[in-house]
Amino acid sequence: MQGIKLAGYETATPIQEAAIPAALRGRDIIGTAQTGTGKTAAFVLPILNRLLDGPKGMPRALIVTPTRELAEQIHQVTKTLAAGTGLRSATIYGGVGADRQIKALRQGVEILVATPGRLLDLIQQRQAKMERIEILVLDEADRMFDMGFLPDVKRIIKVVPAERQTMLFSATFPPEVEQLASQSLKEPQRISMGISKPAITVTHALYPVPPHLKSALLIKLLKQIDSDSVLVFTRTKHRADKVARQIAHAGFRVTSLHGNRTQGQRQNALSGFKSGHFPIMVATDIAARGLDIESITHVINYDMPDTADAYIHRIGRTGRAQRTGDAFTLVTDEDRDMIRTLERIMKQSLEKITLPDFDYSPPPPPRSASDHHGRGAPRPARPAPTPKSFSKNRLAPRRKK
Repeated sequence: MQGIKLAGYETATPIQEAAIPAALRGRDIIGTAQTGTGKTAAFVLPILNRLLDGPKGMPRALIVTPTRELAEQIHQVTKTLAAGTGLRSATIYGGVGADRQIKALRQGVEILVATPGRLLDLIQQRQAKMERIEILVLDEADRMFDMGFLPDVKRIIKVVPAERQTMLFSATFPPEVEQLASQSLKEPQRISMGISKPAITVTHALYPVPPHLKSALLIKLLKQIDSDSVLVFTRTKHRADKVARQIAHAGFRVTSLHGNRTQGQRQNALSGFKSGHFPIMVATDIAARGLDIESITHVINYDMPDTADAYIHRIGRTGRAQRTGDAFTLVTDEDRDMIRTLERIMKQSLEKITLPDFDYSPPPPPRSASDHHGRGAPRPARPAPTPKSFSKNRLAPRRKK
């Protein structure tokens, strides 16, 4: 209760209300919850409550998560909620040296928050001991499947005790995750808060634009937004860097977050964005899941994501904890199918906005044989599609991730 007060919680969210009693009873849980609903506390509080009794100084709870950023975030929530209990948490993930992690394990911790690869390394080195694990949490299970971690997760499940409590959280349930759940949980209680729609606290708008004018329109939007916290999503790491450079050139303080950055760079980007030193962060989907920065007021999709689920997770970075937020998406002709899918899910048509003081008419520059798409000989410029009509000009196909 001291930790809950310190965290500033006053009333439980629906997922907390549903999951905490079941978890306190020791039930295995399959949880589906919309992002930004307080899911982390829904499993951390029952863990802390259980670990108050029993031995100290050895890992008794293991939380497995797909990314370093999410591991750090869960660790911070755990530290806050564990205030005054004497319970300790440590993170284990790759991309940084293992020495500090091994030192923490030797000093004794009760809760491990880990990504699969580094955890398996330390288990093999006999630095991380799993024989006293009482609670296993698999967080963002579908994301771990997307990232190819499922074989590692299965290996981890084999080395923890069979007699344990297991909680699995996943936004979606592809067959592989359903199979994992059926193999690793015993008579689980299913708790679903619904993930099929984006948060109702978010306002959505589409900004039709020819592909070659996306960056110019983005800069125009950023100049019109009165906000200290804007998250811009791109499809690729290369484009995240390129767009961040263009934003910086326009005079904004900006940082970027993607898989090619070192762990130190990623931490600096996140802390700079959280503190407001960088009002704008450009990110790939690595940042779309689970990152809890309550102050984000705008999410801008520079590129439309590949799936409706990815859209929901991206825009879930704003409108968190009952706050309101805006989601802007720059759309081109090739995004029409995804727009229809989103409108079907949300049971509403999405507003299309054209800026009256933005020039949509400049034609695309002629392509050269050496352009970064590498698509051969130059071809004459075509007239730009008019935003309102979504003309049927053939556009360059999407590059694969």
